[in-house]
Amino acid sequence: MENRMQVALSAGLLAAVWAGVADAFHLVTWVGFLACSTFFAQPKAGFQGVLMTWFTNLSGVFWAWVVISGGSYFDTPLVGYLLTGIVTSLMCLQASYQRLAFIPGAFIGCCITFALGGDIASILPPLFIGALLGYAMTLLTGQMVAFTAKTIPAIKLRLIKAQQ
Repeated sequence: MENRMQVALSAGLLAAVWAGVADAFHLVTWVGFLACSTFFAQPKAGFQGVLMTWFTNLSGVFWAWVVISGGSYFDTPLVGYLLTGIVTSLMCLQASYQRLAFIPGAFIGCCITFALGGDIASILPPLFIGALLGYAMTLLTGQMVAFTAKTIPAIKLRLIKAQQ
């Protein structure tokens, strides 16, 4: 990774901002970080990556809701187990559709939903913001790379001339 310093600075800065925003608005910080991670792991660049993150994470939220809701209608956990198997298969099969092609994104959304007991109101805001956080990190990194590409050579040139 050639631009490790710029990546580190932009990620660290925006992670700190996200932590503060999440705390101020009582959002689940780790959900945003998982959505941000999904953005970086999926194959699309730019805003198309944000969309793929949203679609795949939200599909997982939906599938977990199906398991949680469906299982709650029966007194036996066996129905929940069966639904989990069916839903797992469907999350893999949905990858046939381009917008849902990143299977881990669906599993991340599903796991978030299980971890938060299906509390959709606690899931959706940080899930949406987290994908945007990843996108913002790439944009800020790009700006930092462009800035250092212009300024570092100029500074080196000045140092060389000063030494002569």
